[in-house]
Amino acid sequence: MSSEGAGEGTDRGTGGGPGGGAGGGVRYRREDVARAAGVKVRNLRYYQERGLLPPPRREGRIAWYSEEHLVRLRLIDGLLGRGYTVNGIAELLEAWEQGGGIARLLGLEREMTRDWVHEEPVTMSLAELRELFGPAAGPEHTRRAAELEYVRIDGDAVTFPSRRLLDATAALVRQGVPLTEILDAGEFVQSQAAALADRFVGLFRRHVVGPAGLGRLSAAQLEHITAAVAALRPVAGDVVAAEFSRAMARRVDAEAAALLRTGRAGGPESGRTEP
Repeated sequence: MSSEGAGEGTDRGTGGGPGGGAGGGVRYRREDVARAAGVKVRNLRYYQERGLLPPPRREGRIAWYSEEHLVRLRLIDGLLGRGYTVNGIAELLEAWEQGGGIARLLGLEREMTRDWVHEEPVTMSLAELRELFGPAAGPEHTRRAAELEYVRIDGDAVTFPSRRLLDATAALVRQGVPLTEILDAGEFVQSQAAALADRFVGLFRRHVVGPAGLGRLSAAQLEHITAAVAALRPVAGDVVAAEFSRAMARRVDAEAAALLRTGRAGGPESGRTEP
């Protein structure tokens, strides 16, 4: 392993900015910033060679990447996913930098991607997993949970990215719900959540960003969109939570009424006749 990738974890001391200057914030080692951005480690050096990514700040043998590096990596990856070439991204970033809009663009990217997920991961061994779920959990359930990204498996370690989903699954299993049906329900919820996210993102793209996309916006327009993202961030979650609560209330009321009708029809008094 090279000296640049030596060590593990992040550091919450003073970090270097994307240009190597000092600044506060989280610092990342090479593997960690690549993992957080969802890119391959070797891409970092390639992006630096092509001028897309400023070099990290070095302290002795250790190279530190900042939050600005992470934001820029996510931006590059997103542009590549939308069909931009590396040369096209370089030209786009250069134009934004010359126009003074790169800081606002990175600020927008940070605002758009931060704080959507507030989760506490939980890591346990396979033995602890079997102890938690008992005989109800088999290897096929673990494999399917990994496919749905409910768990990550690394050797004998199993990580649940979401403690809330782990707690919900364990509670359902304790009540006798089969894991297969829980995973079926989870897959359905994922598909519906993805459709809702697509709907909200589409509304934002059409009515806030506009048809030109981000590539032709001025610094002032980028600043306006960043403010709009901050204002609208809680709206999607609030709408979905409110509508789900309303739907559950209606459905549970109807179910309770049906159970009461069934109880009256089949109760011990139902077979009596008046004299």
